[in-house]
Amino acid sequence: MPSFDIVSEANLIEVKNAIDQSNKEISTRFDFKGSDARIEQKERELTAYADSEFQLNQVRDVLTGKLTKRNVDVRFMDIGKIEKIGGDKVKQVIKIKNGIESDAAKKIVRLVKDSKMKVQASIQGDAVRITGAKRDDLQSAIAMLRKDVTDLPLEFNNFRD
Repeated sequence: MPSFDIVSEANLIEVKNAIDQSNKEISTRFDFKGSDARIEQKERELTAYADSEFQLNQVRDVLTGKLTKRNVDVRFMDIGKIEKIGGDKVKQVIKIKNGIESDAAKKIVRLVKDSKMKVQASIQGDAVRITGAKRDDLQSAIAMLRKDVTDLPLEFNNFRD
């Protein structure tokens, strides 16, 4: 029975490369001279530091630009609130999402069932597996999900015949 998996995972190697490029650009930009602006990464958690909220927004803009150039969807970023740390320095925690949350997975399963296609959807941990009798049905399911699910960066992999 043909099947495929729907997943939502960021390429952490590309994220690290984007952070390195962002830090390099921030260190050479004139408007950041003498400031403590930088981005640090711990696993799936990024922390952006700057001297003011305006500079923090600039740091985040540089990061999103570098992520976009490296084909990492910015919808993976879960941006936290701005926190003050000593003096006028500020920081912001940005989490990189991994996997499809249960609410979103249920929404995808509901979309597939409501579409009346001849495919079945099942939740497999943090992924959703779609199975069907024909490959054409699976391809039409992929097309429908690409069109209807816009709030999540979805990837379709593990396609089996």
